[in-house]
Amino acid sequence: MEQDTRLKVALIGNPNCGKSTLFNVLTGLNQSTANFPGATVDKKTGSAKINSTSVEFIDLPGAYSLNAKSPDEKIAVEILQDKNNSDYPDLTIYVADASNLKRSLFLATQIIDSKIPMLIALNMMDVVDKRGMEINFEMLSEKLGVKIIPISAREERGIEELKQALFSDTKIPKEIFSEQQLAGKNDSQQTIERYRLITEIISDCLKFKSKPEEDIFSSRTDKILTHKIWGYAIFLFILFLIFESIFVIASYPMQWIESSFTFSSQWGAAHLPKGEFSDLLMNGVLAGLSGIVVFIPQIALLFFFISILEDTGYMARVSFIMDRAMRKFGLNGRSVIPLLSGVACAVPAIMGTRTISNWKERLITIMVTPLMSCSARLPVYTLLIALVVPAKKVFGFFNMQGIMLMLLYLIGFFAAIGSAFAMKYFIKSKERSFFIMELPPYRSPRWKNIGLAIIDRVKVFLFDAGKVIIAISIILWALASHAPADSFQKIEKKYTDYSYRGDYSDAEINNKIASEKLETSYAGILGKFIEPVIKPLGFDWKVGIALVTSFAAREVFVGTMATIYSVGDANNSHSIREKMRAEKNPDTLKPKYSFAVGLSLMLFYAFAMQCMSTLAVVYRETKKLKWPVIQFFYMGALAYLASFVVYNFFK
Repeated sequence: MEQDTRLKVALIGNPNCGKSTLFNVLTGLNQSTANFPGATVDKKTGSAKINSTSVEFIDLPGAYSLNAKSPDEKIAVEILQDKNNSDYPDLTIYVADASNLKRSLFLATQIIDSKIPMLIALNMMDVVDKRGMEINFEMLSEKLGVKIIPISAREERGIEELKQALFSDTKIPKEIFSEQQLAGKNDSQQTIERYRLITEIISDCLKFKSKPEEDIFSSRTDKILTHKIWGYAIFLFILFLIFESIFVIASYPMQWIESSFTFSSQWGAAHLPKGEFSDLLMNGVLAGLSGIVVFIPQIALLFFFISILEDTGYMARVSFIMDRAMRKFGLNGRSVIPLLSGVACAVPAIMGTRTISNWKERLITIMVTPLMSCSARLPVYTLLIALVVPAKKVFGFFNMQGIMLMLLYLIGFFAAIGSAFAMKYFIKSKERSFFIMELPPYRSPRWKNIGLAIIDRVKVFLFDAGKVIIAISIILWALASHAPADSFQKIEKKYTDYSYRGDYSDAEINNKIASEKLETSYAGILGKFIEPVIKPLGFDWKVGIALVTSFAAREVFVGTMATIYSVGDANNSHSIREKMRAEKNPDTLKPKYSFAVGLSLMLFYAFAMQCMSTLAVVYRETKKLKWPVIQFFYMGALAYLASFVVYNFFK
């Protein structure tokens, strides 16, 4: 009988050295990876069975040195240096970027001197081959006193050898610098001394066989993409193409999904027996579900483009060109990646601020990142844009709706840096700021990783947000289908009187009854209660209900409107967009959702803090309650003011 033992192995290395890719290969998991420094900001664990031994792998955030500066580096260093830490490993795999040995070996020599059992996985050997480099592994291993396994995690090369090396006799390495040698030297002097020795070590072990063509390509491409004028222009053009594509390409599958839900609704109305259950099924669950599923194509496309930008290394270039501009607003270049990641979701983006070592710049980034338009806002934007912005072409090519979508994302960005500029004067700190970021090499996108990233993020939207949306849709259906006392019976009885029916057709009478029922229902009472506060923004009590329900998550707005416009109108199987477009203002008899109302509503959702998860993670990262409270109120005030001004200007 085989004995089942356990081994705890930590993966450590510089940022962007391929730790997470190796972690995924070793564990079979699909942790998110990206081609920029700081993609991993918290430890991740996974396990695998190797040679009948259960091996627990811990993927630590990247670090350049054991003298940790940023919060993510401190996580890694604390685990490695504290033997009482529950995650302290039996063995450490140091993942080194073989294409940049000098930089990679700095942290490696510090770990060796700490007498931590270690072996080195010399990663990115595919890049080494392309650059015409030749490394003498045996000599390097002998000079460092640790076992070295050459691998390529991307190509899954050398992985089996690495697995078997975990069970070889890994001795505690002999120190390179003794405490006596470093005594009396400050950090800068120790760094210079350590790099001097590393240069000596690799001078005998590393040779270039030919001119590195990849470096020439990267250098030439960087001259264009990081140009002080063309760099910004290209970035804006890429954003424009992304948002145009989201509207144009996604419109086809969205139409198919809408048609299938319309067919299901018609089929249900024709075949299901009338009653409370079928009403709940068709007007509560199905209506709420349609509000989620129809936006999956747009969200998948958004993540597709973001993943490509991350994987090719372009995101790091954007950070570089934005650094000088960001400093004027109290941020730095490292703030750009959390801000851009906020386009997907603010929660991981705020965690991503751990790579910013300066506390003031990190706090400002945390406070303004939720102003970036996240994917939860996308369903709200696309629904309202389709309502109030015509699908006309400009210059025969550019779609007006795509331009509007891009403007909303830019408004979020400019609101974020504007707010950062104001906070720069309110938040005081004497800490000095600096920006160091290594530009990663350009790489072709790994389509498997991009596909997994899309599936993973769409699943989060579909299931995490979906559960909330379905639950709220059912509650809303109950509130909108019931009323105090016999209110519904009185409305029905009223329209049996000929004096109320007048010359209206049966269909028009049914619509009047449904409308009055909804207004007198519990949902209507709730909406009427808050209507005086939101009426100056152009919103009525129906929108008021959606604002209340979408406090927990913005995307609930669409499911709420779908439920409100379906309840009491079982014979109308049109999509939510068509129902909202058909609604008239009872005072002016013009469309209820005018351009002024639509724009006011879009800006409210662009600025308001309506995400409980984000508030929770802000509290966790700042460790103080006052910051999420301040964030909630300043964003709410900004949303109200912007909606008020825009509505009264355009109405």
